[in-house]
Amino acid sequence: MSTKTITLVTGANRGMGFEIAKELGAAGQTVILGSRDLIKGQASAKDLVALGYDAEAIQLDITNSESIGNAVKTITNKYGYLSILINNAGASFDDFNAASAIKMDAIRKEFDLNVFGTIDNTQQFIPLLKKSNQAKIINISSMMGSLANAMNPESSVYNVSSMGYQASKAAINMFTIQLGKEFKNNHVPITVNAIDPGLVATDFGGTSAQFATDMGAHSVEIGVARTIELATSPTNAITATFSNIDGEVAW
Repeated sequence: MSTKTITLVTGANRGMGFEIAKELGAAGQTVILGSRDLIKGQASAKDLVALGYDAEAIQLDITNSESIGNAVKTITNKYGYLSILINNAGASFDDFNAASAIKMDAIRKEFDLNVFGTIDNTQQFIPLLKKSNQAKIINISSMMGSLANAMNPESSVYNVSSMGYQASKAAINMFTIQLGKEFKNNHVPITVNAIDPGLVATDFGGTSAQFATDMGAHSVEIGVARTIELATSPTNAITATFSNIDGEVAW
């Protein structure tokens, strides 16, 4: 089996996903940029190829099961295996409305993308990940999904109310735990971990990168640092963890 690391990053045509793909490409990995809009994904992949990185784009809308299936077939036919799956695609649609007033349509959109899409995408790629000697699944979560931090007055997220988005990330945290435990208990050499990137200066959630910066967001390079650390680690020892650049994050 080839030792080349083949990594798929969802939502990779811009923001954190693009930065993750860029840094992993620089580290020598073959990066596949999953993008709902293939044209935008190809433009981003072209930028990475121009830097000398091994990169390509693939059409991937994780809210569309058929799109996921087509992506699996494409990667299977070209590479035959997948080393790392980074579930980065996600969004917030609830506009920080109070829990008593949040719109059901907003919550449904958040769960369709952040939870059901991520789970469907992961499940469909598991057979390809199993074809690696060892593989990694990295779920981009958020401290905003931490129940412990939501109740901690000293936490940076204590006064934040974005219930639909927060609940979706709490759900992905539980998926991370249960899938990680399942693989470990069944001696499947795939680790599953959640990463909190913190507040990052991107256009996420309908706000501008400048607005996020003004609110104290850190750079996208800092936001992806823990993901890059985990994805480039030669060992595959930890699973079912939730962490950021400062260490462990409370569930």
